[in-house]
Amino acid sequence: MKMNYLSRFALILFLLSASSLVFAQNGNLVDFSAQTALVSEFDVNGLKVILKRRPGSATVAGGLFIRGGARNITDKNAGIEQLMLSTAIEAGKTVPRQALRRELASKGSSIGAAVSNDYSAISFGTTKPDFPRIFDLLAKVVLDPAFAEDDLKRNREQILTGLRESGSVPEAALATLQERVIYAGHPYANDVTGTPATIGALTADDLRAYHKKIMETQRLLFVFVGDLDPEQLKAKITETFGKLPRGNYVDQPYPALDFSKGSLDATQRSLPTNYLKGVFAAPSPDNADYYAMRVAMAVLQTLVYQEVRGRLQLSYAPDAEIDSLSANTANISVSTTDPNHATTAMLNQMKFLKERTLNQEVIEEISSFFLTRHYMGQETSGAQVGELAKYELIGGGWRKSYEFLNGVKAVTGSDVQKVANKYMKNIRFAYIGNTAVLDRKIFVP
Repeated sequence: MKMNYLSRFALILFLLSASSLVFAQNGNLVDFSAQTALVSEFDVNGLKVILKRRPGSATVAGGLFIRGGARNITDKNAGIEQLMLSTAIEAGKTVPRQALRRELASKGSSIGAAVSNDYSAISFGTTKPDFPRIFDLLAKVVLDPAFAEDDLKRNREQILTGLRESGSVPEAALATLQERVIYAGHPYANDVTGTPATIGALTADDLRAYHKKIMETQRLLFVFVGDLDPEQLKAKITETFGKLPRGNYVDQPYPALDFSKGSLDATQRSLPTNYLKGVFAAPSPDNADYYAMRVAMAVLQTLVYQEVRGRLQLSYAPDAEIDSLSANTANISVSTTDPNHATTAMLNQMKFLKERTLNQEVIEEISSFFLTRHYMGQETSGAQVGELAKYELIGGGWRKSYEFLNGVKAVTGSDVQKVANKYMKNIRFAYIGNTAVLDRKIFVP
């Protein structure tokens, strides 16, 4: 898919204009009122519930989201939320592990858990006829988990294995170095996946205590996508999760990350090639600049690919990406034997975006690409659950998820130039490889 897009978009980039003319976006805006009308929301004892109906859908997907993310943990218990959730869904006190596994398998259903810097989730997927039973099982294991020693041991070892292996993979080691640098002094510095020391020290009693602390309705968000009746769903939640204590949790925005100046943190390692990532500030999904920045990063990704791989042949997979976090970042990255030349080339493409104005054809091409990718990414009920939850939790409300495409279509060339100048600066580089070859003046002028 990426290669198709790059090939298709290559010729369009020659239409970049050096003039200061700004073209209006002529693309027709999409009317999502019919889609938003399918979404209902209600409150059960402080627990917000969002339901998007998909009439006629044979499947149902949902997620119980826990607010807070890295803010819920400390450097002493980092990873406890991940270990607690993955162990909780193994079995309930009234639902043995093997019985749960057999029933899920027989119904083609699943229950999973995941964590992130901003929030965590217990997710499920099932068919519409099996939804009542799967929801009952979900309630039993989530509200009254067994936290059996065997389950804890198994999940702890899986997490520890992943943490140990990540140190031997250059890309993972680079990510760890980069996060340690840019997250210093920030709540994100508390690693939601944990460390060998913290994961190894956690006990079943620790998980039980943490579970009790987290399971408060004001910390939680439930999102469902499927052909469900809102009143019937509300009744099921009232009988189960609605009986949890409300608590007094108040969500607070994350502080901005420190990008007041650029930096270079390099680690010497003997490798066949060198690994580099440069991180800079980016607007979060609830920021008005987010749409223009998404377009700018899509253009930068193509420019970097064409220049570094295509023309200069310095790397197989140079990249430029933007995240979707509350305290958000974007980055350029490359693996190469010539980090100085590759970095100079990428920085030149950023400079190009700062000095030039994209014309109408380029903006429309980018909008079409986003439209295609967005619809492809939203084909499943599970993907729609994730999108609604992301915008509800960190993007200014679930309705914003329907404004993304029109926001992109409204972006002008001057908008892209503006965000390039506003955010593509003070880059903080992390590097693993041969440090002797680095010309530091390129990275930190």
